[in-house]
Amino acid sequence: MKKILFLLGFIVIVAIVIFGGLSYWLQSSLTTPIEHEKAGQYMVIEKGSTPAQIISKLKSEGIISNETAIKVYLRTIGDASKLKAGEYRFPSPISPMQALTLLEKGEERSTRLVIPEGFTIFDIAKRVDQFQRNVPNYEQQSAIEPTGKLFLDEQMILDLMKDTTPIKDISPEAKNLEGYLYPSTYEFQQGRSVNSMISAMVNQFRKVWKPEWTQKARAMGRTPHEIVTIASLIETETGVPAERPIVASVIYNRLSKGIPLGIDMTNIYIAKMEGRWDGTINKSDLEVDSPYNTRKRSGIPPGPISSVSQSSIEAALNPATSEYIYYVRNVQANDGSHRFYASAADFERGKAEYQRWLEKERQEKRANEANNQQ
Repeated sequence: MKKILFLLGFIVIVAIVIFGGLSYWLQSSLTTPIEHEKAGQYMVIEKGSTPAQIISKLKSEGIISNETAIKVYLRTIGDASKLKAGEYRFPSPISPMQALTLLEKGEERSTRLVIPEGFTIFDIAKRVDQFQRNVPNYEQQSAIEPTGKLFLDEQMILDLMKDTTPIKDISPEAKNLEGYLYPSTYEFQQGRSVNSMISAMVNQFRKVWKPEWTQKARAMGRTPHEIVTIASLIETETGVPAERPIVASVIYNRLSKGIPLGIDMTNIYIAKMEGRWDGTINKSDLEVDSPYNTRKRSGIPPGPISSVSQSSIEAALNPATSEYIYYVRNVQANDGSHRFYASAADFERGKAEYQRWLEKERQEKRANEANNQQ
């Protein structure tokens, strides 16, 4: 009897040791990060792949070093049915468990789309058009637009931007989505529809726009749409966030005095609306009869002239206190900043300095172009 009990005890101890050893081996195998050479590259897991095929591919690509541990885990504790097809990027180093987590979440290849601050809907439409055509195999994935077309050209994209339903609660008077497509860097998966890209940009704007800003606008005697319009003027006038409140003060000072804003970017915007912008402001652009022409008409334009950043919205809502009604580029700093003036005489001196600098820049450019042609 004692021998039997001893034998049973021995077997139990051996079983515990073996189980403990296997548990340690399994834990160590699954959680130890493995370095590989595929970081940053996409690995495709085809639809219909079996768990065994997926694990085999991970091994052949060097993502994991041991198939057995993952197979044991999936057959005992894990759930192989959760592994999804897709296009994956596995960082290096990565543990088998981290790789399994990615495979359970699912991943599709994405492409970056950058919308800079100050882009107009015309600029955005052009960039989105280029984006959809530059995505590999886009034509095989993109027959999901409401129009049923594989590609939407710029005009079709602009037509989608006329739908202001997503911003009606903020700016019911908006005629299109100008100013409400937030400038940012977006990651879009292949096959993403243009309509959903536009929605993502509007949603980002809505995330940035704070409910209290609507109340602040009304307290200022403005609508949110007017604030976004003023923010777009600020956005296009300066790329230096620190001086945006000062530019805002110039705009408000001019408005209060009934002085035309004289912002040339509104004239460029008119040319873009009319499809004739060639990169150069002509005299006819400055004299065009349009409610957007802030050289000829007092007040603000009927709508935004570009996308707006958070700092420009905040500047429009919180302008600096100043007596300035003029500004001109600071040619000495040459960093995109401006000098501000309260008197016309001081402004004319600053303007003359800027024009001399500008002519010098043009001469140097012509000389460089001539040298390059030799």
